[in-house]
Amino acid sequence: MLQEVKVPEIGENVESGVVVAVHVKAGDTLAVDDTVIELETDKALVEIPSPFSGRVTEVLAREGAQMNVGDVIARVETDASPAKEAEKPTETAVPATETAGRVEEAVAIPLPPAPAAEEAEPPPEQRQAGRGRPLVPASPSIRRLARELGVDIAAVRGSGPGGRITEADIKTHVRHRQTAAPGSTGEAPALPDFSRWGPIDVEAMDTVRRLTAQSTAGSWTAIPHVTQFDEADISTVNAFIQKNAAKVEKAGAKLTITAVITRVCAEALKRFPRFNASIDMANQRVILKRYVHIGIAADTSRGLLVPVIRDADKSSLVDLALVIGDLSSRARSKKIKSDEMEGGTFTISNQGGIGGVGFTPIVLWPQVAILGVSRSTIKPVFVKDRFEPRTILPLSLSYDHRIIDGADAARFLRWIGAGLEQPLSLFLE
Repeated sequence: MLQEVKVPEIGENVESGVVVAVHVKAGDTLAVDDTVIELETDKALVEIPSPFSGRVTEVLAREGAQMNVGDVIARVETDASPAKEAEKPTETAVPATETAGRVEEAVAIPLPPAPAAEEAEPPPEQRQAGRGRPLVPASPSIRRLARELGVDIAAVRGSGPGGRITEADIKTHVRHRQTAAPGSTGEAPALPDFSRWGPIDVEAMDTVRRLTAQSTAGSWTAIPHVTQFDEADISTVNAFIQKNAAKVEKAGAKLTITAVITRVCAEALKRFPRFNASIDMANQRVILKRYVHIGIAADTSRGLLVPVIRDADKSSLVDLALVIGDLSSRARSKKIKSDEMEGGTFTISNQGGIGGVGFTPIVLWPQVAILGVSRSTIKPVFVKDRFEPRTILPLSLSYDHRIIDGADAARFLRWIGAGLEQPLSLFLE
């Protein structure tokens, strides 16, 4: 019997990926659960297994090609029906040491009512018949987002399977509409032929770059950003790190300023819950999360990845150092799991190891704030009756102005700065 090995359901909101390795060829003998291909999807490498055994007669997957859920990878001649259903793909990763994420708890706070009531979404058959045009392939949540942003969903170009419209498509459409000249269609103008003026090289976007482009463009479009800046004197913290570095190394971790910042931010998010929230404009409410999951931006050879530390507010400094080191290492070695980069409530982007005196990070929707950290410098600071050389760390906080006001942002950022300057004071509150 000829059977088809197809790309299975991989994970929530994952619809496609790029083939990075093909492990079979025509004529090979397959056993159940043998890896057929490796797929790079949602910033993770996923091994796709065969659901049955037999002889490979044809391989359709090609390295570098994009494949969608349901696409045929290979055809296999078997003597019987499948031995069992295909198991869930195994992501290339070492077993996670963290506790599995618990059920998300949240508190919804209603926002003031909208100026006009939103018309209820009619059933699919009414949508098609009432508008006199084919039904646009999009989920109810995507349709709600389109209404919220004032988008005619029929005018959006879908990038999903079968032209299905995704959240990124809606946000890209809005961004193009906002940047287009008056009277234009709102679509991005065609690029000129750059080869007219000299030699060029053209390279395709890899999966991570494409996803990062979609995510950042969508976040920038959906969120009214404001960024505030402050500084923290980390001379005391640096001395603490140097004094305790050897002890932490014995535990198998490296004590860094990032671990300290993460611990301080975890406490700050508990005291300023609106920075640990999401805003739901469609239902006019704010969702306050009772858990603190902090994302740590990691610079990798594939681009920007953001592993998430679960329950950072319940972790010791040593535990945070261990987890940050583990997640960052696996992100750079392509062994991070996609679900280890989901569910963040706040993000820290530390560029201090590279340089710069400040930057304005983009909030990662649906979060409402992100902390940027730049390179520390030695500056003269007037202490009591004289100037002293102190280590000063630049901080920048970008936030969603729909839910966070400037005064609250200033207080939040100053609280973080004070926590870094006098970390022992955290235990007195």
